[in-house]
Amino acid sequence: MALIHVARGGSNIGSFPLEEIREGLRTGRFLPTDVAWEEGMPEWKPLSQFMAGKPGGAEPVADAAGTGTGAAALPSTAGEGLPWEHRAKLGFWKAYLDTVTMCLTQPAKAFSTMKPEGDMLGPMLFALIGGCAGIIVSVLAQLALQSVGFLADRQNAMMGTFGVWAIAYILLSPVIVIVGMFVGSAILHVCLLIVGGAKKSFETTFRVCCFATGSTYLLYMIPMCGGLIAGVWNIVLECIGLARAHETDTGKAVMAVLLPIIVCCGVAVLVAVLGGFSALSLFQKH
Repeated sequence: MALIHVARGGSNIGSFPLEEIREGLRTGRFLPTDVAWEEGMPEWKPLSQFMAGKPGGAEPVADAAGTGTGAAALPSTAGEGLPWEHRAKLGFWKAYLDTVTMCLTQPAKAFSTMKPEGDMLGPMLFALIGGCAGIIVSVLAQLALQSVGFLADRQNAMMGTFGVWAIAYILLSPVIVIVGMFVGSAILHVCLLIVGGAKKSFETTFRVCCFATGSTYLLYMIPMCGGLIAGVWNIVLECIGLARAHETDTGKAVMAVLLPIIVCCGVAVLVAVLGGFSALSLFQKH
């Protein structure tokens, strides 16, 4: 199947089959003003013109006023908001669970639908629910492991220190999530500015981080490997979310997300090397 190359704002979005582009135009993932090219074409064309030359004609999409470009026009879902942003109508828990499901299973659709701006309290509340739930359940699970199996023999020696730490971690979980969201979003937005991918405000980055965290932290509840799964999937959601919400190149979004990790690893390696040289120097003196 021949793939069609799509670009936006001078940046390549990717290569997709015709049906995926048709669906993307209908849902708002692609814009009529995006440009497309396939093998044999002399130049790039706007998607609206490109699709007009395909079987079935141009895709019906909503215009700026929300009316259709034809009788069968469908409104775009881009920027209309996640279910969580319509919780007053859908119901609190249904909106939350629907948003979690969409973010975890359909991240591209979720962050294309997410409002880039609006308020910061709603996304923060979403992150608090998922973040605190994930932290509390994972800590309680670790406490339970202290009393079973081979760890039971060491329970009395370890439970005192670990128990105090666990209680403090649970009580402080809302503070940890709130501080983490603001600090993490700020770092991520700065990195996005550095790589030239920040097309919108800090609030857009903050909302991406909140919805990604509020969804993936629930994965911490998975025994043993939950932390690893949550960490990896959170990185994936942030990459997709920044690319969709900021309408920027996916490569720049990936660079922005990985840049803090690369810097931290580099600093850790540097500290280890310097520590090794210091230890060697002390050893030689003695």
